[in-house]
Amino acid sequence: MSPGIQYALGAMLLFGVGDLIYKRGAAAGALPHQFLMLQSWVFLPTVTAYALFTGSLHFVAGALWGALAGVFVLIGFYNFAHSLRSGLVSVNAPVFRLSFVITAGLAIVLLGEPLTAFKLAGIALALAAVWLLLGAPAADDAARRESKSSLVRVLIATAAVGVGNVVYKYGLRAGATPASLIVAQAVVVVSCATAFVCAVDRRIRPSRPVLRYAPMAAVVLAIAFCLMVESLALGDASVVVPIAQMGFVVTSLFGFLLLREPFTARKGAGLVAAIAALVSLASG
Repeated sequence: MSPGIQYALGAMLLFGVGDLIYKRGAAAGALPHQFLMLQSWVFLPTVTAYALFTGSLHFVAGALWGALAGVFVLIGFYNFAHSLRSGLVSVNAPVFRLSFVITAGLAIVLLGEPLTAFKLAGIALALAAVWLLLGAPAADDAARRESKSSLVRVLIATAAVGVGNVVYKYGLRAGATPASLIVAQAVVVVSCATAFVCAVDRRIRPSRPVLRYAPMAAVVLAIAFCLMVESLALGDASVVVPIAQMGFVVTSLFGFLLLREPFTARKGAGLVAAIAALVSLASG
């Protein structure tokens, strides 16, 4: 089994739960920019507490890569939250988590990580799982227009997070600890998200749905990011990131069971392909 798999699996579970919380917040009317602002307010002290508890808050020049990752994370999660206002979580979450393909490709090309048969098979199976979970297109013109707008947002989010995941690896190679990267990321996101809300709303007054769901998302995602970056410190980005980003399996299951989103044989096959992808990547 590849190093860091245990951390990556924990991150996968929590990313899936986080995506579901995002959907619940969007369905309740939480505005994306307010949601990210409040989430960042809770995220920063949470990851700082983790860093202090583990004794790993050591800032070196390499931690600045975490600040750069924060820019990509902010772009990614803002657009993902926005996409869920009109898109199904069982569709958008798999697309969003396709960021692992971008990360794996960049890690192999830029970081010189090996391309093994298990990695190739795992990524291919994960892509097949996403395609199957996307299901059929919308049935009417209005739904298609809404789906197109939502898909554009989630594709932007996917590209941003895919690049951001590689940035973490550069920071780790430059001597930064996982905790210091995440704290540096959080400082950037807090600053930018708060400034954006002030510019758009001219005041800071989060709505009730934001107050309800953003803190939950912050705690869940804080732990998920810490686990993912810890896994990156141990293993190849082209292995652990695809596993961590397959939280769409968890999200899709909850979408079917809790949100009553439609379940079809095709989507069932997608979940089977996703499990096969996990096994293959873990062996890579």
